[in-house]
Amino acid sequence: MTVQPMTFGDDDSVRELRARLRRMIEEDLPADFRGAFIEGDEGQRIANEFCRRLAEEDLLTMSWPREFGGADGSIWAQTALREEMWAHHEPRGAQYMGLNWVGPAIMEFGTEEQRQKHLPAIGGAKSTWCQGFSEPEAGSDLASLRLRARREASGEWRLSGQKIWTSYAALAEWCFLTARSDPAGSKHEGITVFLLPMNRPGVTVRAIDSMLGPHHLNEVFFDDVVATDAEVLGEVDKGWDVIRFVLAHERIGIARYARTERLLAMLAAHLPDEDTGESIEMRTRHARLLVKARAARLMNYRSVAAVAAGTAANGVSAARLRTTLLDQEVAALALEVLGEEGLYDDDAAPAHGYVEGAWRYARSATIASGTSEIQRLLVARELTKGR
Repeated sequence: MTVQPMTFGDDDSVRELRARLRRMIEEDLPADFRGAFIEGDEGQRIANEFCRRLAEEDLLTMSWPREFGGADGSIWAQTALREEMWAHHEPRGAQYMGLNWVGPAIMEFGTEEQRQKHLPAIGGAKSTWCQGFSEPEAGSDLASLRLRARREASGEWRLSGQKIWTSYAALAEWCFLTARSDPAGSKHEGITVFLLPMNRPGVTVRAIDSMLGPHHLNEVFFDDVVATDAEVLGEVDKGWDVIRFVLAHERIGIARYARTERLLAMLAAHLPDEDTGESIEMRTRHARLLVKARAARLMNYRSVAAVAAGTAANGVSAARLRTTLLDQEVAALALEVLGEEGLYDDDAAPAHGYVEGAWRYARSATIASGTSEIQRLLVARELTKGR
């Protein structure tokens, strides 16, 4: 059997797509745009308008199947879009979650009624989602979740408990919620996923102040909240299958390496050129990090290639681990090179004010979507499988 070599260069169509996206970013976003999550609603307004522009041009869900409102685009075109978005402060805002994994999960596990209800709204940038996964006693060990889903004699469900670290909860109209529906089974069994409106009586959101800024972290409380069978995604008590699907899509869908590559490119102009030991050491670190960034890109591309081939996306955890650690290394070098000027966040600052936000967000990179410890555990399991 002849094995076809994998290539990582863009073809002509993807190069044209990148150029088109960069023109849209330059034309539609303010020069001082630093992401959607700022005080007030201006950042989210900008993100929603940009997403609607993407939707109008069939770019927002271009890799979705046509039957679900997409354009049957290639996964490589979608990857290029993710990279351009993450390299430019993710102007889709909270919408990226609906596009990367909420929509695909509903396609995979949803009823026809759920697909008709939710997919057009996600594809048209008309609904925002949050992820109700983590709890105070169930963070990285997600299967230990305790939020209770109790079925009543009437056929309704009653949801009681708490979620924490829930990004965008104050902005979202919908929550992709995991609950313990059968406490008697093993922790990976007896979990059910609900598609729950956030305005349902009994849902309370409290912001958690953090260095990440507004909207990133929240507590969400569910006080005897009513849900229906029509809001259950997939099979009752089989929610772990849905969660695994979601995590695989989520970890592939965030192109952090594209942000680090852009920051390294901007940082090159600020490297010291003296022949002192300190200057040489900084230039050497920069070069090594650029190599690491290319390696992180290739590791992520291998996972994308596996999905495109319809095979298991092995290596997702290794790719994510390399990418998130790189995020922190690059941000640390940027502050060393720029000094206190690296903390300025206006467009006239060195590296266009990119460093301050990149450094703050990099702090959470090795926690979100599974800590580094969890990723290492998953890599170890993958390497020892079958032994």
